[in-house]
Amino acid sequence: MMGRWIVGCTAAVLFLEVCPVQANWPQWLGPNRTGVSEETGLLTTWPKGGPKVVWESPLGQGFSGISVADGRVYTMFSSGEDEFVICLDERTGKELWRFKTGAKLYEGQGGNGPRSQPTVEGDRVYVLGAEGWLYALGAKDGKKLWVVDLYDGLGSSIPKFGFATSPIIEGDLLLLEAGTRRGTFLALDKTDGKVKWASQEDIVAYSSPIAVDIAGVRQVVFLSGNGAVGLSPTDGRVYWRFPWVTSYDLNIATPIFVPPDQIFISSGYDHGAALLQVEKRKGGLGAKKIWENRGMKNHFSTSVLHGDYLYGFDNAILKCIEAKTGKEQWKHRGFGKGALIYADGHLIIMSDTGKLGLVEATPEGYREKGVVQVLSGRCWTGPTLANGKVFVRDMKKMVCLELAGNGGSVNP
Repeated sequence: MMGRWIVGCTAAVLFLEVCPVQANWPQWLGPNRTGVSEETGLLTTWPKGGPKVVWESPLGQGFSGISVADGRVYTMFSSGEDEFVICLDERTGKELWRFKTGAKLYEGQGGNGPRSQPTVEGDRVYVLGAEGWLYALGAKDGKKLWVVDLYDGLGSSIPKFGFATSPIIEGDLLLLEAGTRRGTFLALDKTDGKVKWASQEDIVAYSSPIAVDIAGVRQVVFLSGNGAVGLSPTDGRVYWRFPWVTSYDLNIATPIFVPPDQIFISSGYDHGAALLQVEKRKGGLGAKKIWENRGMKNHFSTSVLHGDYLYGFDNAILKCIEAKTGKEQWKHRGFGKGALIYADGHLIIMSDTGKLGLVEATPEGYREKGVVQVLSGRCWTGPTLANGKVFVRDMKKMVCLELAGNGGSVNP
């Protein structure tokens, strides 16, 4: 009996060592809106031809991110004159359903189609079209549960480049930056779409909010065209505000929480980045600047925090900076204006021309582990990692590749 127990335990240990820790990617920037995955056991060196392609699926124009939950894959795209959200089988890439979410957005600079990423919770998926149609759909069948027209119904002005924010779930609320006549920041009841509160009169930008606990206070942090602001998720009252005005109101990257009490913000268009400290003050909270410089100008993609360092794109230069000081650690050209996430000690990078890269996440220098061309044309959508697979897209198709450590051969 003791021998069998030892063999069984040994087998279990080996199984845990070989098989990756698995997780879904149900919303913008992953489970915690940080761009960080907890998955392990991934390939750390790629074969010459890159990771194994599991499947490919045709899409259309758009920059919508890819969400994965419970064996299903969700994204948005445009086809013909219409815009859709689509659901695919995670294992095969087979289309399970699609739902029309509005008319195709034409913005005049080659960036046609939807921008927002679906948000999946339980048996529902929440999607925002580029012209302001916000839907709650059945995650399994795409059946419409409710719809809110931000433009005609709530008086929102459509941003120049379309609605790009990805809604966040906080308790029973669905929150987003919407610019309605009642207020810029909007909270809806996630069950029926009814407005619970609207707050402030900020200029609508293109960033997506995060929800964090700072100084013992739960808050939702937005980056509008006016600046960073922390709001109460309960009623929308302002806890703190920091001015941050960028040319053309193009604050796009998502704020990053730097524990225990700091927020990193960054914008392109020759603006730069800043680290803010949220602190208790008499009568509430306030925010003060720790540092500000022009060394990390996130154009459309959001940086990621790993340890004490931030990794991201200063326009078309991949950089590592120290979070507490903003000091540059290293930089590398070659990915253009790319986008990235973090997993298992590495950065997974998608270039703006379709190159997928693997780079060790270390402040000691740029250490490339693999680069492969998997897509073509304009790729402004960041990679998604779920259950040992990476999902990427361009304006024509989506590709799923195997990244689990037992999913393919590696270089000798």
